[in-house]
Amino acid sequence: MVDLTARPVWMATLAQAEPTELAEHLATLGELPDHTFLRSPEMGLTMVRGRAGGTGQVFNLGEMTLTRCVVQIEAGAEKIAGFGYVAGRDRVHATQAALCDALMQHPAWYETVQNTVIQPLQASAEQQQTQQQRQTAATQVNFFTMQRGE
Repeated sequence: MVDLTARPVWMATLAQAEPTELAEHLATLGELPDHTFLRSPEMGLTMVRGRAGGTGQVFNLGEMTLTRCVVQIEAGAEKIAGFGYVAGRDRVHATQAALCDALMQHPAWYETVQNTVIQPLQASAEQQQTQQQRQTAATQVNFFTMQRGE
């Protein structure tokens, strides 16, 4: 049985992945099961909300372009729906994310997709974050104040 409590984590990984990198990892899976569109990839806008100071009053920050897609694969008699929501206007990325989500819910594909797609994407994201933190730390300026001797 597939542990669906990790689903928000893998969906976030798929949504934030570089589309070309996701396509490369997905191609290594070989022949994938046929899928049908329950909702073809479509673009729209979503409202992005923020909080003043990160913890204060909620406010509408602005709108952001979003692409969503829903696919369905068959798992014997059962049908599994996979969802893909990605920032921007990339229909292929949304479709691939939805297909990976559906495969991750399929018991026969879960381990393979986890090891071949999700974990490498997470490792790549962590590496990029570490590199960005190093670059930011290299430009850090330490300010100090001197007390005047009056």
